[in-house]
Amino acid sequence: MKRRYVYTLFQRFWHWTQASLIITLAFTGFEVHGTYRVLGFELAARVHEYAAVALLVLVAFTIFWHLTTGGWRHYVPTSDGIIAQARYYTSGIFRNEPHPHKRTEISRLNPLQRLVYLGFKLLIFPVIATSGLLYLFYSDFALSQQIGLATIAFVHVAGAILLLSFLLVHLYMNTTGHTLLSNLVTMITGWEELEEDHEEADTGEEIAERKLGMEPGTD
Repeated sequence: MKRRYVYTLFQRFWHWTQASLIITLAFTGFEVHGTYRVLGFELAARVHEYAAVALLVLVAFTIFWHLTTGGWRHYVPTSDGIIAQARYYTSGIFRNEPHPHKRTEISRLNPLQRLVYLGFKLLIFPVIATSGLLYLFYSDFALSQQIGLATIAFVHVAGAILLLSFLLVHLYMNTTGHTLLSNLVTMITGWEELEEDHEEADTGEEIAERKLGMEPGTD
């Protein structure tokens, strides 16, 4: 097997912390909504607020990290290879064809993933965050009172459903590696294991990576 380093320590920390906070928000949020009763309304609402604040802090810090390290480039949409990627997900994966995208530390996302993650960052999360803040500080924002509490709550729940849909698709896609758990292991350790015959010539991005001193194996 050949090992390739694709996720730094901070990227893994950010991923798992964000996942934990989103699951906590979904669990407590639907209880506050009245879907079920486990923690009780008051405790669920309090945990929901704390988790929301923690997620906003994490997102703000992550945006700063993306801007200062150039990580934002991962999410720039591209049409290059998007048809091959779509063909792989719809048919090639069931015929055990090789993955069309070669993942590297600075090119982790394939073309379809770039679109999905960009949509999450520019659409789903802003909708949930904005509606949540308007709901939380309803009496303090004139805009909240103009829109109406029921409308804000509806938008917030709709955003939460979209977020859960994104999470379910994300979980499924994580099972499409060369083994059922290989992508999960990669996100835990930072290292991706490949068959020796999967090795390819270095791409321009990998060459640039080395020139920038981004040698794999260090966090």
